[in-house]
Amino acid sequence: MKIQILGTGCAKCEKLAEHTKQAADALGLEYEMEKVTGLNEIMAFGVMTTPGLVVDGKVLTAGKVPSPADIEKLLG
Repeated sequence: MKIQILGTGCAKCEKLAEHTKQAADALGLEYEMEKVTGLNEIMAFGVMTTPGLVVDGKVLTAGKVPSPADIEKLLG
């Protein structure tokens, strides 16, 4: 599973990365996490408001920081 965090490195982006890691670890998933910080790359996903969560090329959330429990539901 490839998880991408879309954002420029702001506090919300870091929090999303932290929550996503907690959720994926809690589910026992094998994953690779990548932070996408380039604005052109972020916009290529159609995301205009960061942070964004992308799993295997599919945008799951944008513009918010879901709780680890909510992310578990998205990943599960």
